[in-house]
Amino acid sequence: MTREPFYPPDIETLARWILAGEAESRVLGLPRGLWFSPRPDDPFKISRYGRALETPLGMAAGPQTQLATGILAAYLAGARYIELKTVQILDRLTVTKPCIFMAGLGLNCEWSQELMLDQSFDQYLDAWILCHWLKDRYGWGTPAEPGFLFNMSLGYNLEGIQSPVLQRFLNKMSHCAKEKTEKIDRLARVDARIRDLMIPDRISDNVTLSTMHGCPPDEIEKIGRYLIREKRLHTTIKLNPTLLGAADVRRILNDTLGLRVTVPDEAFGHDLKWDDALGLIRRLGDLAQSVGVHFGLKLTNTLETVNDGGLLPPNEAMVYLSGRALHPISIRLAHRLREEFGPDLDLSFCAGADCFNIADVLASGLRPVTVCSDLLKTGGYGRLSQYLEMLRKNPSPAEESGADQGRTAQAYLAEYADRVV
Repeated sequence: MTREPFYPPDIETLARWILAGEAESRVLGLPRGLWFSPRPDDPFKISRYGRALETPLGMAAGPQTQLATGILAAYLAGARYIELKTVQILDRLTVTKPCIFMAGLGLNCEWSQELMLDQSFDQYLDAWILCHWLKDRYGWGTPAEPGFLFNMSLGYNLEGIQSPVLQRFLNKMSHCAKEKTEKIDRLARVDARIRDLMIPDRISDNVTLSTMHGCPPDEIEKIGRYLIREKRLHTTIKLNPTLLGAADVRRILNDTLGLRVTVPDEAFGHDLKWDDALGLIRRLGDLAQSVGVHFGLKLTNTLETVNDGGLLPPNEAMVYLSGRALHPISIRLAHRLREEFGPDLDLSFCAGADCFNIADVLASGLRPVTVCSDLLKTGGYGRLSQYLEMLRKNPSPAEESGADQGRTAQAYLAEYADRVV
């Protein structure tokens, strides 16, 4: 199948589109009633990498975060931790279409960006500038703090990450004064106030490593060491649900949930094993502490399954499970990791979060929580407003636990891991 290229609008056109939508109280298709307006007394604010976030919610690296339009719509709806679409050295991909099925089960056969690397940077910079512009335009939060952050997502091996083209991408994400100034000059033709805003030249100082299914443990650790020691980036390693082990994954997926999904033996054979993971986590954690950057884990990546359901094109032997079915598996894995490392282990979460379980996830000490599959369903980005409405009505128990927050979250996670299935 031929590659279907994106033709994203330039920053000036996108800004004019936003202004035209304001007149109809519907920006980027999202009605004003579904926008998130932060309040000083919101009970769910968090801190990440030394910066305040207005919500603990964000967008997982996925189809919605590869274009500025998707990032901006998510920001309007309340996403404040934006995990940008995973980039890699192979940026001229042919993606099987359709590549996503999201009715009931979440399945996909898409992986990294569908843009070339320079185009991806261009979209991320547009979104970075325009998020600051929207924040100022609507008077959200305080001028001193953006209230949001962008998180890079990289794959899939060290050789690719060290390649000149990806190094150029990382360098521009770290310092983009020239490119930013050129964009602001164009945007000023739409709104001259943009010149008065304090928009940092650094888009991101943090990264989530997304390793391909089957990436060897030593490769994961080498990449982690490189990002921490050489690049001095706050680093998160995204783990696969197979880390829980074949018996537990199949018991939850097939026996308890009754899903007709086949996880092949090779998925467990070539993914990271428990003992290898423990050593890797300890060593990278120690290294990050010595360097002075943050280290954490993200749960979880998608789950490799056999394409035997006729839901996606048959030329793809494997498809990748996401969404609701992953939720109990990933919660179980979170509990097991916290039992091993204690409540101070930093765990962010992305696996079937929705408005009905978000309070439970946060009470379990998992944050930030990023979303992808749920927002690919009817309602789209507007579904985020339900999450925040629920949190305003029912603050997470872990938020109210004071100095004992870590131990309280640990106990809650243990209870939730039993209950969630």
